[in-house]
Amino acid sequence: MKKYLSILLICCLVLTAVPVLGTGDAAVAPKYVFMFIGDGMGNPQVTATQYYIGSLENPDAPMPTPEQLSFTDFSNLGMVTTYDATSFCPDSASTATSMASGEKTLSGVINYDVDKTKAFKPITEYAKEAGMEVGIITSVSLDHATPAAYYAKVESRKQYYDIAVQGLTNDTLDFFGGGGFLNPDGKSTNKDTGETTMQENLFDIAAANGWTFVNSNEEIRSLNAESDRVLAISPILQDSQSLTYEIDRVRMESEGADVLSLADFVTAGINVLDNDNGFFMMCEGGKIDWSCHANDAATSILETIAFSDAVQVAVDFAAEHPEETLIIVTADHETGGMTIGFATTAYDTHFAYLANQTISYTEFDKVISTLRDNGASFEDALVEIEKYYGLTTKEEQDLTLTEDELAKIQAAYELSMQNKDERVLGEKEEFLYGGYEPLSMAVSHIINNKAGLSYTSYSHTGLQIPVYATGVGSEVFGGLYDNTDIFFRTMQAMGLSQ
Repeated sequence: MKKYLSILLICCLVLTAVPVLGTGDAAVAPKYVFMFIGDGMGNPQVTATQYYIGSLENPDAPMPTPEQLSFTDFSNLGMVTTYDATSFCPDSASTATSMASGEKTLSGVINYDVDKTKAFKPITEYAKEAGMEVGIITSVSLDHATPAAYYAKVESRKQYYDIAVQGLTNDTLDFFGGGGFLNPDGKSTNKDTGETTMQENLFDIAAANGWTFVNSNEEIRSLNAESDRVLAISPILQDSQSLTYEIDRVRMESEGADVLSLADFVTAGINVLDNDNGFFMMCEGGKIDWSCHANDAATSILETIAFSDAVQVAVDFAAEHPEETLIIVTADHETGGMTIGFATTAYDTHFAYLANQTISYTEFDKVISTLRDNGASFEDALVEIEKYYGLTTKEEQDLTLTEDELAKIQAAYELSMQNKDERVLGEKEEFLYGGYEPLSMAVSHIINNKAGLSYTSYSHTGLQIPVYATGVGSEVFGGLYDNTDIFFRTMQAMGLSQ
């Protein structure tokens, strides 16, 4: 009997020594927590970026040589499922809610249950209650779905004004940086009467709630721990109030411009948030998703590099605080169904070909608009395509267009030279171009395929997503689990309880 009691006692001691998700362990909690989310960044996007960099940096290597990103050699690696209450192919609102609050919900809903009656409490609120400062950074608009899940509760992700108001008026956030606001005046139009109404301007709300608004490179780079609550918006914004695509930022800087990167905002955020009680920072690389929606592989790879550069800022910070920092890198879902390998290249890939592309689909759409306005010929369009993509009609070049490719470009050109309201698009055209500018899509698909890449969708997919973690408490992020467990495991690592 004593033998059995001894065994039972040992088992009880072992069980009490094992940490349980959600119970918290303040003795080992990190002081600084970074949550990086690459929107749309699945394994294919990470792998393609590693292969791209490796191809450029090791052109004469005897065998393929991928290169590490700032986070791909983190000590702990996990995989998560991403389905929501609606679909195996979820959206950013529901998946970000799962990671921020540990709950499943409908696509399009942020921090509410499927009945839209019960609100969820995101991890940032727990962090704030624990005395930490909180920062939200994104390369897209501050009121977009993924960042919103870390500070707002709304029935629809399209409630941009309401989302922003919550971020500016609650007491959770201390640093708010990156893109701008999609609806700063709360503009709405009555469908029945056509009457337009406006609400209080968001920047006035920010001022009334103690935010310091900075909007220049110098101001943002000069931020420090003496700064009060800071709203930092890049002075140069691109599509939908977002930071400039990295591929365009690199080109612009080569031409003499000074354009802030996502990494610059992480640096600014650290400078503002660093304090004796520590901080929680969520940083989103949102335009990985946008470029993959548009099947623009080169742009998505450069966005992933920019995201990696942002993570590197945290890695450098952790090197100075090795016993106090936790860094988590993951995604909300994969976008586009990116595939490494294409039918016509078989077992060959040519990632270095993508370096010939120096423009995003967004900026090339502007080139197309100019061509259309000027009544440009097909030959004029080919000149611009060669300038920005390297695709050429010259013979025996790496990126020489085949007759079939040239025909695809011409068909897309003819559509793109028509005003959008005059275009007749059948099922074939909708399938080929996904609602984007036809010529941009045709050119992107061709250079992707020549490099040995392709996409299966213009939407999100149901692929499992990697989780990379390093630092204090990072060991809990290994294994295969659901994305809701990112919340619970982060809570555990931070020593927080619900």
